[in-house]
Amino acid sequence: MKTIDELLAEGVAGKRVFVRADLNVPLDGTKITDDGRIRAVAPTIAKLAAEGARVIVASHLGRPKGAPDPAFSLAPAAARLGEILGQDVAFATDTVGESARSTVDALTDGKVAVIENLRFNAGETAKDDAERGAFADELASLADLYVGDGFGAVHRKHASVFDLPARLPHAAGDLIATEVGVLKKLTENVKRPYVVVLGGAKVSDKLGVIDHLLEKADKILVGGGMAYTFLKAQGHEVGISLLQEDQVPVVLEYLARAEKKGVEFVLPVDVLVSPEFPDLKGKAPAHPDTVAADAIPADQEGLDIGPRTRELYAAKIADAGTVFWNGPMGVFEHPDYAGGTAAVAQGLLDSDAFTVVGGGDSAAAVRILGFDENAFGHISTGGGASLEYLEGKTLPGLAALED
Repeated sequence: MKTIDELLAEGVAGKRVFVRADLNVPLDGTKITDDGRIRAVAPTIAKLAAEGARVIVASHLGRPKGAPDPAFSLAPAAARLGEILGQDVAFATDTVGESARSTVDALTDGKVAVIENLRFNAGETAKDDAERGAFADELASLADLYVGDGFGAVHRKHASVFDLPARLPHAAGDLIATEVGVLKKLTENVKRPYVVVLGGAKVSDKLGVIDHLLEKADKILVGGGMAYTFLKAQGHEVGISLLQEDQVPVVLEYLARAEKKGVEFVLPVDVLVSPEFPDLKGKAPAHPDTVAADAIPADQEGLDIGPRTRELYAAKIADAGTVFWNGPMGVFEHPDYAGGTAAVAQGLLDSDAFTVVGGGDSAAAVRILGFDENAFGHISTGGGASLEYLEGKTLPGLAALED
């Protein structure tokens, strides 16, 4: 995989460099609530601009239906990128149309432009190779070189991620190089004990990575909404908590495999419950009750791990050599249910382990709850991509960058 430094050594001054970034940031209207992904890719863009490249930044945002939708415009992300770079960043109001072409044509050496949300064009995500390829051809006509640095999208076989690098001389940006290097530390010659902390809403989202990590991890700690399917599999009442009943047989098989392989599988011993989901807008007090994990009332919903579980998980993390964490322990967006997620984050900070926060909601939680990002070993920009890499899957965007 060619590096951006090798590309720079060949000279980029005056050349149009297409940077596939990941600017898929959460928005409240037009306000960015977490700019972590923009800050993560900014150094690559700045490096190219400093060498005189004419930088064209492209990304997706959200899930528009293959047509323009103002709710998913990249305009706020372009404005924030300009603030971070300390220069005006031009913005094209389409992907490959008149605005994109005129904006790119107007670029001078060292300047940066962002084109509109790639998913406003149906060709970006098309299953049909020809349709996707046609859009990649149009994107390729805008540039001379390609730099892939949108790690959060490399598990997608999309035009700008998979097809476009085949049409231009290409290299991996610094962010992707860093992410891959970190993931190799989680899969090759891992420093033990290796502790994996998994949370989030759906156990089905994590089955693949659990299957793979049962061969590698020493301890797997489970929280979040997915924990209730495990508790149900153990025969416990879970009330009105999140539950994927159809996954109970799979979960039982994984628990049996873990026991056979000597992998310590740790589930909550107590949880915070409430008869209703909390108000995340006004964030009115929720007044949760704490109950044992095997004593959840039939009319209550588990919304966070309890205080005894927080202490237990912190103790399991304390002597780790490596920790990978993906998924919050509860509804961290509400202060009454943020304690479990905060406890895991603090556990990582208190450990001497190499710690990796696996993107997505976990990374957002770290920032929202006020933790120092630099205190962790690494905070990934791609939750789904990280999980698929750890599952052992081939990621299309990384394969496309191989020489």
